[in-house]
Amino acid sequence: MEQKDNFKKPSRRQVLGGISIGVVAAQAAPVLAQKSSTPANRQETSSQETPKQETPNQSVKQNPVNQYPKPPFSRQPQEPPGLASKMTPRPDHGETSYQGSGRLVGRKALVTGGDSGIGRAAAIAFAREGADVAINYLPVEEPDAREVVQLIRAAGSKAVAIPGDIRDEKFCNQLVAQAVRELGGLDILVNNAGKQQAVDSIADLTTEQFDSTFKTNVYAMFWITKAAIPHLRPGASIINTSSVQAYDPSENLLDYAQTKSAQVAFTKSLAKQLAKRGIRVNAIAPGPYWTPLQVSGGQPQSAIVQFGSDSPMGRPGQPAELAPTYVLLASQESSYATGQVYGASGGSGNP
Repeated sequence: MEQKDNFKKPSRRQVLGGISIGVVAAQAAPVLAQKSSTPANRQETSSQETPKQETPNQSVKQNPVNQYPKPPFSRQPQEPPGLASKMTPRPDHGETSYQGSGRLVGRKALVTGGDSGIGRAAAIAFAREGADVAINYLPVEEPDAREVVQLIRAAGSKAVAIPGDIRDEKFCNQLVAQAVRELGGLDILVNNAGKQQAVDSIADLTTEQFDSTFKTNVYAMFWITKAAIPHLRPGASIINTSSVQAYDPSENLLDYAQTKSAQVAFTKSLAKQLAKRGIRVNAIAPGPYWTPLQVSGGQPQSAIVQFGSDSPMGRPGQPAELAPTYVLLASQESSYATGQVYGASGGSGNP
């Protein structure tokens, strides 16, 4: 369900030579005021006023402890799955900071949960690196998805928007088929979409929620990956978004933590199956990241106020901080890495 536009897309040469980050900021309502630059011409770009803290220029050395907003945050309940556009402060997905260098030119990527959070950061980075990108999301997440489509197109890449519920096997098969058809192939699969709802006691954890969490986090990963494998060729990459919860589970995330452990086992087992075919399979296990997943029930609102404060860095991660890891695992630069789980949790957790 790609949304058509009438403007001429920038060329690959423009992308690699340094597309103006200011154009992207204007089209997608940037999340945090900041300084950004292109390889050819460094300049300051202004953005909307919220919040006052600047998003850092990733090319400048700085103290990561103070690089992004710290708690306390305001309580901000949303109905799941939540929208990044309604969060305060808005997460940084790399909208105005990520600069590509042509590492994925010519590749075709499918990212589930690509409308917001970590999936959005990966989709933006892939496009800035030269890949065409299809994103999947729930229909209620359309406002966030539209922003991502604009960002992908502004990078000179093709954007394919495919809304739908991945808890349905039939849709998962249709999702892969549409992505392959509209992109002209598939080289990168990111199984990122997830469901997380905090429940304090197993006595209150319903079978309905347990089933929905497993359908979203485990069954969908299996269905989508199985459908994608026939289209993948040597050099392709599968990246699964697991969690620190697979290694250090919280007491109120009983169902979610189990699914994240399953994803780790799935990654390591499938990597052994596909290694001889030249297809790599890896996972990323983030710690606390500032995404709609958290404010829409992934954490109780009482925990949102101090979210990320218990990490050694004293703050949650921003999706933009994970984007380079997804790019690395998608690119040829990590050609010997398969069956690995990469952690990024601000100094706490595993692996």
